[in-house]
Amino acid sequence: MSVAATPQFKPVTDRPWAALMALCVGFFMILVDMTIVAVAQPEIMEALDAGDAIIWVSSAYLLTYAVPLLIAGRLGDKYGPKLIYQIGLVVFTASSVWCGLSGSITELIIARAVQGIGAALITPQTMALITRTFPPAKRGAAMGVWGIVAGVATMVGPLLGGILTDSLGWEWIFFINLPVGLIGLVLAALLVPTVDTHDHRFDWIGMVLSGIGLTAIVFGVQEGQSHDWALWIWLLIAAGIVVMGLFVLWEGYTRTEALVPLKLFKDRNFSLANIGITTMGFAVSGMMIPLMFFLQLVGGMSPTRSALMLIPMAVLSGALAPVIGRVLDRVHPRNVISLSLLGYGLGTFWAGAIMAPQTPVWQLLLPTILMGVCQAGIWAPLAATATRNLPMRDAGAGAGIYNTTRVMGSVVGTAAIGALMLNRLAAQSIPFEQGEGSAVRQLPAFIRDGFATAMGESLYLAGAMLLVGAAATLFLQRPRHQGPGGLAETEVIPVDEVDEADEVGAAES
Repeated sequence: MSVAATPQFKPVTDRPWAALMALCVGFFMILVDMTIVAVAQPEIMEALDAGDAIIWVSSAYLLTYAVPLLIAGRLGDKYGPKLIYQIGLVVFTASSVWCGLSGSITELIIARAVQGIGAALITPQTMALITRTFPPAKRGAAMGVWGIVAGVATMVGPLLGGILTDSLGWEWIFFINLPVGLIGLVLAALLVPTVDTHDHRFDWIGMVLSGIGLTAIVFGVQEGQSHDWALWIWLLIAAGIVVMGLFVLWEGYTRTEALVPLKLFKDRNFSLANIGITTMGFAVSGMMIPLMFFLQLVGGMSPTRSALMLIPMAVLSGALAPVIGRVLDRVHPRNVISLSLLGYGLGTFWAGAIMAPQTPVWQLLLPTILMGVCQAGIWAPLAATATRNLPMRDAGAGAGIYNTTRVMGSVVGTAAIGALMLNRLAAQSIPFEQGEGSAVRQLPAFIRDGFATAMGESLYLAGAMLLVGAAATLFLQRPRHQGPGGLAETEVIPVDEVDEADEVGAAES
């Protein structure tokens, strides 16, 4: 394909790292909130007399987080990622206070739904602003910092939730967002640059189709287990898939500006990175369920102590992410990403294989250490590889697509591994009851072996998905602006993606 070389990257701020730190405050907050509620759910259920409705405290947030991501990315392109990021912070912070003040389960579910909308507005803007703020030669290192936030936040959530719930009460898992959100708003106003916007037209039909399709799929997957995968659940998911098929057809044939520019998928790295992050989201979110149940119900650990088992993974991931980010700027991305996904998958199989009541704690830590090392080579490198070749005007759309596939992977992974977990328990003739209150009690000794086996076998599905991601990312290409010896100082983009509205003007080849 013919290419056009652009002039040197035009900086939009002389403090890009300060801007990144400001963005990481909001990004960290919303990622922590995806997992922090899990530990507090028994206490919330008792305090608000929630019953079965407790599942919607998480489901409502995930639903309203996943569905608007595509639209939120385009809003950032049109009105500016800084403005949409700040609006998202205000919505998220205000709704967090509302969550903590909720006096009924219905009110809490509604507040959580609004909180999810705020998170959806924030997420794509962080990746888009990294693309707009950092030159190609430094994006890998910048995404390394982003990877620290993504990796550490997913592990900090359960631990922070346990500590706050045990010491102050469940309301404080939401109230803690108020000071963090206010700090994030101040830092964004002072440090995040205002970048050029592009006058995108909104694809209203695409918005409706994607909203209906994603809502049907996410709702069906989330509710499937609680309704024993009844026929209407499968019909709902099938209908969602059909509507998403119509959405793709519309995006391909519409004469207006598409909500999802399908031309982005012509870039092999963007397409394969989306597959990789889907498998990672599937595995990480899904494996938390059997892992936590094993540590608490077989190992007899408290929620806080079981969360502490993940600290070595988080520390290693955070420490290695910036190093691997710098390495990524100089080596072929498949050498980092595919190997890391393979290692994470093998670590998952290893953890599943040694799950037994008699396994000492130090042996359980070994596979999590391997996962922590490999995780540093997945989150940030995948994000950097996905967005590195994209034209500036589509940075928000690309980030929206990427984060949508990540969240959808998490939704499907949680449901699929949860269903497999119950299936393996049934195969061991072990009943599984939830909602026994906030106290965690160790299972009777005579069923611990069978329960541990079922939890371990459930992890194999997560490992298998990671191997799929490793195989897909073997076909990643070297970025167009990266030569054999490292990165060039200029970006190179396809001629058919050059647009006069781009802030970085393109010269004809």
